[in-house]
Amino acid sequence: MKYDALKQYLLDLSKILWAKPYGDFKYPCIVVTGNNSSYPSQLWDWGNWVNNVALRQIATYQGNQDELLAHEKGSIMNFLNEQKEDGSIEIVIFADKEKNYIKSMPHRNVHKPVLAQHVAFINKYNPDKEWVKEIFPKLKAFNKYYEINAKHESGLFYFFDDFAIGVDNDPATFYRPDNSSASIYLNTLMYMELGSLSHLADFIGNTQDAEYYKTKQKELKDAINELCYDEKDGMYYSCDLNLRPIDTSVKLHSGAPRHYSTLLQRIGCWSSFLPLWAGIATKEQAERIVRENLLDEKAFWAPYGVRTLSKYEKMYRIIGTSNPSSWHGGVWILSNYFVFKGLLRYGYKAEAEEMATKTLDLLAKDFDKNGAFHEYYDPETGEGVFHKGFSSWNLLAFNMLEYFDGKEVIEEFFM
Repeated sequence: MKYDALKQYLLDLSKILWAKPYGDFKYPCIVVTGNNSSYPSQLWDWGNWVNNVALRQIATYQGNQDELLAHEKGSIMNFLNEQKEDGSIEIVIFADKEKNYIKSMPHRNVHKPVLAQHVAFINKYNPDKEWVKEIFPKLKAFNKYYEINAKHESGLFYFFDDFAIGVDNDPATFYRPDNSSASIYLNTLMYMELGSLSHLADFIGNTQDAEYYKTKQKELKDAINELCYDEKDGMYYSCDLNLRPIDTSVKLHSGAPRHYSTLLQRIGCWSSFLPLWAGIATKEQAERIVRENLLDEKAFWAPYGVRTLSKYEKMYRIIGTSNPSSWHGGVWILSNYFVFKGLLRYGYKAEAEEMATKTLDLLAKDFDKNGAFHEYYDPETGEGVFHKGFSSWNLLAFNMLEYFDGKEVIEEFFM
């Protein structure tokens, strides 16, 4: 078969992401990659979650789901063991705290809001009421930290700074003033986090919290659709919060002070498609997002997947960099995957299958030529741009293979 060699390589790669307890990691867990000398001793926030999605698919294929469960739960427990009194958790935790190089870098950002949805994902395939009851107070405290510290008057959530935001140099946040970026990426993840908290609360019989988080999720959805969706472009965008306070004592402003709390950042970025994955968009909005934006070959739709930054943007360039990794147009398997799932969610089957085929062809080409994968790729040629030997969320390609084979495809938790 066309992808047999690719499939076997993905299976072989998956083995290096299973880590036993060691050092300050008291539980077995899922690491980012085994091909880098430092990453196996680190757990990164959203990377841990998406890697789990891929490994659950592979474990289902191999029949060792029970063995994986200990690593899934262990990943959560290792993070929760590092939770601070204020409820926050660091973006990355280390098996050897003495080698934590992040602590020397000034930053305020914390773990992405993917913790409850990671728990809900694990619990979807292995329901465990007692485990959820045990950790639910910590999940609530984590969310409360965001509510208290990172929620704007508009109802949107924001990054504290541009450090390790997950999509490293997204221009909507990168080099922007602190507390100024209501990222569509961050707010979509938070929407899913709130829904997951509501679901978990309901699962353990906590009806009051279930209703509370359900209400909070709806409020955020309304804010996203009101403030982040642009009717002119048919597209979701991040919002700029960097506005001066209203001061009616300034005479030239007093007659008509600003009546808006945010400004749209009309920057074409792949994360604008995440509301499709999360189900935030209406069918009418989804149609415009897909037809007018995603499928525009001059903007996002490339021979080997979705460009992470629209080619129309002045910031667009294909370059290999580290710290930050570049999301200025190169194709990442992760973004291809989220777009693939978003298309399927709204019934764009042909487009989703085209995206999956482009992704698999890209990785097969890289493996045939280089015997390994890269972190991201040139969208026109499919050539690896940076970090040969990268594995991590590239394993999500296995989920696409199973889709084409007609197998049950593992789903991230959806409300």
